[in-house]
Amino acid sequence: MTSREIRNSFLSFFKEHGHAVVPSAPVIPQDDPTLLFTNAGMNQFKDVFLGTGKRSYLRAVDTQKCIRVSGKHNDLEEVGRDTYHHTFFEMLGNWSFGDYYKKEAIAWAWELLTDVWQLPKDRLWATVYKDDEEAEKLWKEVTDINPAHVLRFDEKDNFWEMGETGPCGPCSEIHIDRTPGGTATASMVNAGTADVIEIWNLVFIQYDRDQSGKLHPLPAKHVDTGMGFERLCAVLQKKLSNYDTDVFIPIINAISSMAGKPYDGRMNDAVPRGQMELDTAMRVIADHVRTLTFAIGDGAIPSNEGRGYVLRRILRRAARFGRNLGMHEPFIYRLVPTLVEHMSYIFPEIEDKQEHIQRVIKGEEEGFSATLDRGLEVFEEVWDKVKVQKSKVIQGEDAFRLYDTFGFPLDLTELMAKERNLGVDVKGFNTLLEEQRNRSRGSGKGQTPAVIMTGMKKDTPTIFTGYEHMEDRSVITGVSGDYLTLDRTPFYAESGGQIGDTGSLDFQNRKIQILDTVKDGGIIVHRFEGEVGDAFAKQVTAKVDGERRTAIMRNHTATHLVHEALRRILGTHLHQSGSLVAHDHLRFDFNHFEKVSPEQLQSIEEMVNEKIAEGIDVVAINDPSQWITIEQAKKKWPNVKMFFGEKYGEKVRVVEIDPRFSVELCGGTHVKNTSEIGYFRFRSEGSVASGTRRIEAVTADHALELLKLRDKEFGERLEYAFAQLEEVMRLRQAGGKKETENLDQSLNTLKRSRNALPERFSSFTGAFRSQDDNRRILEDIVLRLADIRKDMEKEVSRSRLQSFKSDVEELIKKSVTINGLKLVTAQLSVGSMEELQSLGDTVRTRLGSGVGLLASVTDAKVLLVCVVTDDLVAAGKLQAGRIVGAVAKLVGGGGGGRPHMATAGGKDASRLPDALRSVESIVRTFLH
Repeated sequence: MTSREIRNSFLSFFKEHGHAVVPSAPVIPQDDPTLLFTNAGMNQFKDVFLGTGKRSYLRAVDTQKCIRVSGKHNDLEEVGRDTYHHTFFEMLGNWSFGDYYKKEAIAWAWELLTDVWQLPKDRLWATVYKDDEEAEKLWKEVTDINPAHVLRFDEKDNFWEMGETGPCGPCSEIHIDRTPGGTATASMVNAGTADVIEIWNLVFIQYDRDQSGKLHPLPAKHVDTGMGFERLCAVLQKKLSNYDTDVFIPIINAISSMAGKPYDGRMNDAVPRGQMELDTAMRVIADHVRTLTFAIGDGAIPSNEGRGYVLRRILRRAARFGRNLGMHEPFIYRLVPTLVEHMSYIFPEIEDKQEHIQRVIKGEEEGFSATLDRGLEVFEEVWDKVKVQKSKVIQGEDAFRLYDTFGFPLDLTELMAKERNLGVDVKGFNTLLEEQRNRSRGSGKGQTPAVIMTGMKKDTPTIFTGYEHMEDRSVITGVSGDYLTLDRTPFYAESGGQIGDTGSLDFQNRKIQILDTVKDGGIIVHRFEGEVGDAFAKQVTAKVDGERRTAIMRNHTATHLVHEALRRILGTHLHQSGSLVAHDHLRFDFNHFEKVSPEQLQSIEEMVNEKIAEGIDVVAINDPSQWITIEQAKKKWPNVKMFFGEKYGEKVRVVEIDPRFSVELCGGTHVKNTSEIGYFRFRSEGSVASGTRRIEAVTADHALELLKLRDKEFGERLEYAFAQLEEVMRLRQAGGKKETENLDQSLNTLKRSRNALPERFSSFTGAFRSQDDNRRILEDIVLRLADIRKDMEKEVSRSRLQSFKSDVEELIKKSVTINGLKLVTAQLSVGSMEELQSLGDTVRTRLGSGVGLLASVTDAKVLLVCVVTDDLVAAGKLQAGRIVGAVAKLVGGGGGGRPHMATAGGKDASRLPDALRSVESIVRTFLH
């Protein structure tokens, strides 16, 4: 059976048993901040298992894309070195949501394996959880498995859980004996041997594990099965390795062809060591390109954080294995079409995103390629040092240098060390990494909350009242150095990208300034300036700087609008990867692998301003007692945005700006209506890291200041256009013959642009759009004038050269003779060094035997060209470079070049006549 037939057979079998065939969920779980990647088929049904969601069906079957490269399910080190571990794999699964349970799951699994696929019954083994007597009994009752082949194991092997918390339960695994004679024993099951491997796991989900580790019965019992598709293909295709099936062979063949090296495939001692290293490299690359393709296709981007960093590690790991195959140019991206060809029929998204996937991978490869080769050289230097020291460990500082300077993840260094039978001082590496992080923190503002809170009361959370009020009556509950706490406060503490509030505390006819506000868990801490005196435990009036806070709220609401606008214009792969919401601007980082075009920026800006102009109410529940769970938010708003890595509590606050446009989990402060933002304007857009872009923008009064600044720049650009026009007119008079009938039109347009400069800015939209229209017209004129000027300059140059070349014979007639050779010196009026060189060539051709030194003053700079005929160069006495260099020193410059022609420049044009008079003596010096 082919892999396609196997997959279809599985889906058809369960469809016939009443299961709905459902599509795979994305491998990037955008709706679950607790997961880096989808690592099991049950991820998309988590809400059903928790009782917070429902489906229109009670039975389902699918093939789920999965990635396991971190945490508990980390198979990275085994990939390519054994026959059955992968970072990306498919999981075939069938599901029951409170419908059938253990009996049917076990019976159908046995029927499919032994009746449909005809696997030998005597080679199958089943394991159950140590306390699951029900499952053990069912295996012996509803199947004809050998009773001695049903074994019990503990939590490590037969209790399944998706993560540290969440749905879980006992499981029953099915293993197959692949020994040559079918001689497996019970001791070989769950022993980590390729001779007896697990092919199917039947999970009976009946518990929910909380943060403390306690198990709670779920409202209903469910079945979640997972079968490793790649392993199954190996079994049914009678291959000892997953990599020998038609799932991997097309990719491996492509790698082999690309590298010009054969693939053996055998994994035993009969394979020479060198060939085994080549085979391992090909298997690793084949696995890793699958992970990269599916992850990027579903919206991930390599970066330095979270799942992005995992992808970057995988890509760099594949690139390094490519070096083992002699491939030093980017190659991983060239494997994507092969994968698309063989897998897009079941996962069409990789074909839809193929161009994007290849562009992202190629960009990463190009960015890492140069440092990879240098890093490998440094690793060899480290290896030499270790051998001299007769050590078996690479020191932490060496591993850290490879990481910090050459971008080598620690596991890549460990991998290379392992190939040399070396260890790595991981503890030392981590110490240096933490020191670097501390330095980074130290370069920030002030102390961390943990340091601030030392010795302060921390048992009662601060009540935040700032959603509704900017002034409140509070009691000082703690003072430590320049920091204090209040029982309740309207001051927003820095969080989620929004900066902390400032303001004042008024008490006893005194006032102290609040300079910043930060948070430590549930405690809000205020940095102050002034004397607190005996105010501890006394009531004060806390006042937020209202004008500053309002500006922050405008920018925060604008951030939500621009986030959605970015996704709609650039693509839904885009997600926030960092932000800053300040009073004077906003900054938003996002994953995107190419520059945002001016047209795209304009579309995004217009979309945001349209939402501002619509005057949409910003809806948020400010009372924490009425906040809802993440699952409830996802159920009410399927489009709600949440961010991986963000620490959400049990209950979350939702900020809604038109439920069809922007809905985000957010604890920040916002305006009541989008119209309060006034106007939105981009300030800049650029790259901050590979695959990460950053936009900065302003709103309201700061947008007005930007308008005035741009207006000034526009005026300066306008004057430049007039200067260009003047130069074009001068060139036309100097002999340019280019048709210039549109010059008068350009002149009139420039005059209108000057008159159109806005004097008042009562309308943000009108002023900005008028300015943009004028700028586009102006730039068009400048570009047009530049083209005309360039063509005219060429024509004038040609005309001037023709004139000068006709005078060359006259120059030669005026030459002086030194020891039988002719010397020509002259100062000419040319437009460029290229013109002077062209004239020098003409002089050299017609001189016969001699030296020519031509000079010009252009834009207040001295240009020099020296030529020497071939017979004098061959004689070895005269070289153009040495002559022109000596002359250039006399005009405050320098230069050089080839023996027969050389150029130079100088700063002091006033000394040029004396320099030309000195050429004869300089040449005589070289002759002697």
